Amino acid sequence: MKTFLASTCLAAALYALTGTGARAAECGDVSIAEMNWASAGVAAYVDKIILENGYGCTVSIVAGDTMPTFTSMNEKGQPDMAPELWINAVRTPLDAAVKEGRLIEAAKILSDGGVEGWWIPKFLSDAHPDIKTIQDALKHPELFPAPEDPSKAAVFNCPSGWSCQISSANLYRALKAEDAGFELVDTGSAAGQEGSIASAFEKKKGWLGYYWAPTPILGKYEMTKLSFGVPNDKAEWDACTAVPDCPQPKVNAYPISDVYTVVTKQFAEKAGVAMDYVKARKWDNGTVNKVLAWKDENQATNEDAAKYFLKTYPDMWKSWLKPEAAEKVQASL
Repeated sequence: MKTFLASTCLAAALYALTGTGARAAECGDVSIAEMNWASAGVAAYVDKIILENGYGCTVSIVAGDTMPTFTSMNEKGQPDMAPELWINAVRTPLDAAVKEGRLIEAAKILSDGGVEGWWIPKFLSDAHPDIKTIQDALKHPELFPAPEDPSKAAVFNCPSGWSCQISSANLYRALKAEDAGFELVDTGSAAGQEGSIASAFEKKKGWLGYYWAPTPILGKYEMTKLSFGVPNDKAEWDACTAVPDCPQPKVNAYPISDVYTVVTKQFAEKAGVAMDYVKARKWDNGTVNKVLAWKDENQATNEDAAKYFLKTYPDMWKSWLKPEAAEKVQASL
């Protein structure tokens, strides 16, 4: 009996070292911020599934937002990972944190960057290939009827209270859109803005206005982003374009937002086996738009959408992992 018990204890110890215990030692406990917008929320669960099944991590999801999450990671080392951090908002302190070794910039998760601009429906740009810039569109007020008065044309603004409402209003004035017969329409909310786009597609009518990517709407409705005819002038943007009621705004292009995965030094130390993954993991806006459109249409959770992505785009995510880890994740699906 003593021999049996000793053997059992030895077997249990060996299992702990070679089984789940070893897997835990490979990675350990990891916390991931689930930001409060769709693309970042889905990314958090993609990371959770891959880190747990491919690398043996024990992952907890915590609520997050850009500034609170960055501040907590920088000052407290928690959470361990922000899958989608729009770093333009924290560029200076992030540079300092990276230089001082507290934080690490991993992959540029949105390979196209976060994109903002003025868009028109693709069916309209296909029918009017001469419209390539905002200035081209403003020559055709008849193609962009205002919702309340079709005799007028409309530029749809960013939702109320968002910073893009300021830049769009300044660009509307810089472009002298009112002189071209266009009124600036306040969409009121994100839902109102989405509704205006949906209505335009249902009625096959023109729509011109502010939007951004990645979003579910651009996964559901094909839109064409128009050029402002000039490159982004950052100094002008900071001094005027983004400033409320700037007295003399100039035509300017929206900057491309850098969007990275950021992890703590502690993550790199305890989950070093997974660093090859977080340095490689990135997806394009077209793919994200489609995943978010599926999520929206199916009223799915972020976790559901992550599983949909992993099942639908295996060639993409397998390229981020070493074969052994990819096989484990595939088996879990």
